[in-house]
Amino acid sequence: MEELKEWHVVELLKTTADFFSAKNVDEPRRSSELLLGHVLSKSRLQLYLHHDRPVYQEELDRFRKLCRQRLDGRPVQYITGEQYFYGLQFMVDERVLIPRPETELLVEHALASLGMTKRGDAAEAKVLDIGTGSGCIAVTMAKFSPSLRVTAVDNSLDALAVARENAAKHGVESQMTFIHADMFDEHFASKLQENLYNLIISNPPYIPRAEWEGLQREVRQYEPESALTTPEGTECYRVIASLAPSLLVPGGKLCFELHADGAAMVSEFMVLHGFTGITVSKDYSGLDRIISGSLA
Repeated sequence: MEELKEWHVVELLKTTADFFSAKNVDEPRRSSELLLGHVLSKSRLQLYLHHDRPVYQEELDRFRKLCRQRLDGRPVQYITGEQYFYGLQFMVDERVLIPRPETELLVEHALASLGMTKRGDAAEAKVLDIGTGSGCIAVTMAKFSPSLRVTAVDNSLDALAVARENAAKHGVESQMTFIHADMFDEHFASKLQENLYNLIISNPPYIPRAEWEGLQREVRQYEPESALTTPEGTECYRVIASLAPSLLVPGGKLCFELHADGAAMVSEFMVLHGFTGITVSKDYSGLDRIISGSLA
């Protein structure tokens, strides 16, 4: 980046975005905005409202240090340590998968399946989130309704530590139970403290391992592969669908996020284990993304 005697926000953003673009950095404008906003403690909107604010040398040094990490492919969310999900700020780092906007649709669908259509609805229900990761699904649902009781399960102690931090950040610890367990363990069900749930929700690893090398470089280098892939991409759906009937109340709901090509196969798993009223919803790109059903 060209050295100037004095930088202002708007020119620094433009120069950095152009530089990132020339280096083939994904989302160059957004990356520059989020990184500078992090250094200056301002939102992306506030940066433009204060477009003529000078950027002082200490701030510039910090910003350039972050930019070097971005040039190495490190995701912005890991650099800043935060990601917004469903309007809430979550702490994230390399221990957990970065929450995606598509997963917000899973939360919306799950809440609607429990009869909650607006923030603060008071339905009493027990929810099991399998593979909680950062806790974005579990914490968001608990934050949405104080009457929900959410059990968050993961096979990674590191991920559970992050989820606990996010629960504390949003003041929902008293609504949540965190359990270290592997869904493939034959004793998985016995490790859960509740007997029956009204809803099981999961965004499981669903990318076949053969597709791993075709993913973006920043995903492959920085995000936890175990949170994204399984050998075939279907194993988690199969085991959760088989466990769900013993964990749900009659009429209980099962909601999954899907691989774009997975709807037909996951639907078969669910029908096989007694689920009816199966619906598939599409994401912002028109791809099958959410599947749900009720236990007969």
